[in-house]
Amino acid sequence: MKGERTMKELMKTIGFYHFDDPVPAPQQGYTPANPNWTGQMPGGYVAATDDTPAHGGTYTANQDLSPEMKTFYDKNLIRLAEPKLIHDQFGQKRPIPGGNGKVIEFRKFNALPTVPENMKLVEGVTPDGQNYGVTAITAYVEQYGGYITTTDMLNLTAYDNNMQEVMKLLAAQAGKISDMITRDFIQQGTNVQYAGGKSSRASLTSADVLTIEDLKKAVRFLRRVDAEEINGDFVAIVHPDVTYDLMNDSEWIDANHYAGSQRIFEGEIGKMYGIRFVESTVAKIYKPSSLPIYGTLVLAANAFGVTSINGGGIETIVKQLGSGGTADPLNQRATAGWKLNKTAKILTEEYMIRVESAASFGASAEAN
Repeated sequence: MKGERTMKELMKTIGFYHFDDPVPAPQQGYTPANPNWTGQMPGGYVAATDDTPAHGGTYTANQDLSPEMKTFYDKNLIRLAEPKLIHDQFGQKRPIPGGNGKVIEFRKFNALPTVPENMKLVEGVTPDGQNYGVTAITAYVEQYGGYITTTDMLNLTAYDNNMQEVMKLLAAQAGKISDMITRDFIQQGTNVQYAGGKSSRASLTSADVLTIEDLKKAVRFLRRVDAEEINGDFVAIVHPDVTYDLMNDSEWIDANHYAGSQRIFEGEIGKMYGIRFVESTVAKIYKPSSLPIYGTLVLAANAFGVTSINGGGIETIVKQLGSGGTADPLNQRATAGWKLNKTAKILTEEYMIRVESAASFGASAEAN
């Protein structure tokens, strides 16, 4: 397949030779599993010097990734991480500001006045023009990251399969952490509503699960400030425990019933009463006491901003065997990891509201 040939070429650029390729006769006679092997072995890569396979010889990989391989891993990490970015998908995206330090600026355009009396025209008189206001909101970018260490023996016996699994694990971690960072920023919003008409988090009981009436109040709040919908509806980010209570309502419509006519968000499961519901296991759970409290966010457009994971937001870092210098004198360790530059910021408080509630099956949930 074309993709397989491309992968082989990329792996060769960093000094790895695929076992599926024919092994030149003078090089035959060695595999990690069978020192007397003289045929071909499916799957995996082994390190090689220059363009020759490493069977029976020294196996030291090139220390630096080629530009093609670096791009491949970066794009692959982004592709695998994006499904985890449930909160991020509803924020204004800003690229990381190259050369501008750790500060990023979001811009909010202020609404024009809407007093009819002040907009009257006088016959033959040109009115004064209006000035529009722009509010600059700054945020500070922080750096996050993690990596996995592999050994020379693991890489030698099944490098390709292990690298694929490692990248999946790293992407899942990076995506989830990125989304949790965004979640924690926007959970600090000041507009809070409590299920069952309660007045505080402390007054909630296990019977105060999220209902359609609570959601109608949240929609009313957003519509009263002329908040703009997101693709025709407001959006609620809900935990699976909360979803269970909502799906029992007769007004609930599963996403598969309208998927062909509307763009479906990542994690979208259904809608009702002008709200599309997006499910996430990292939706916020508070636990001020023995009762877990779920913070369901109901969002309008332009409520918050986030840094994009593209354009320098996230980076894949792979260190090959032999790159450690004197810290790894026998070339026994390689690493693969990710580094994230990230921040989020509430832009318009009025365009979001948090509805706090209990859940029918949430008694054992822990704070996240």
